[in-house]
Amino acid sequence: MKLSVDRITKQYKNKIAVDRISFSLTEGVTGLLGANGAGKTTLMRMMAGILDPTGGEIFADGIPVQSENYRALLGYLPQDFGYYPEFTAREFVRYIAALKGLDKKHAKEKTEELLELVGLSDVAGKKIRTFSGGMKQRVGIAQALVNDPKILILDEPTAGLDPKERVRFRNLIAEVGNDTIVLFSTHIVSDVEHIAGNLLMMKEGQLIYQGAWDEQRGDLEQFYMEEFE
Repeated sequence: MKLSVDRITKQYKNKIAVDRISFSLTEGVTGLLGANGAGKTTLMRMMAGILDPTGGEIFADGIPVQSENYRALLGYLPQDFGYYPEFTAREFVRYIAALKGLDKKHAKEKTEELLELVGLSDVAGKKIRTFSGGMKQRVGIAQALVNDPKILILDEPTAGLDPKERVRFRNLIAEVGNDTIVLFSTHIVSDVEHIAGNLLMMKEGQLIYQGAWDEQRGDLEQFYMEEFE
């Protein structure tokens, strides 16, 4: 599968949040790196079909981002994902599975599989409002994976995770990326270093680098430290 972003732009009155960005992604893990305010979230919201672009196109194997067929391929974890605090983790993931069109039996099985995968099986019956920030983030990761997406978009997915949870996440995403297009944003270089083979770097709404991470790791790390931190 090929996910194509073609001259995508988003303008708010006199501010251009995303400025004519183009790139293509295939199966594997790509990190989207940039400081807060660089335009990462705006770009990802357009790629998830949440926000309409001012100009440009996004499509997967010719399927436009606005279509139901595209949404069926998509798993999405926003930076602050919405949840029902009175739902248990199990109820919430099953609810998302139902919205994604899974039948009852499949939804039940998939929910248990994913809660085990993200390390929440032992608290699956507890209400999400009682969870720590990191635990809530793991519920978010589980719901993003419930429909076995071919395109997985994760906005700051390691936010709130402790070091042990971060390692668990990296291993999970590395495995998912074997046959899925994964794009995750972060402002932490070590997140990209551990799991992303490819890199997109944004600054002030523009794409300033795209390519392999390993090939220019030293130069990119130095550049990022000087430009963004």
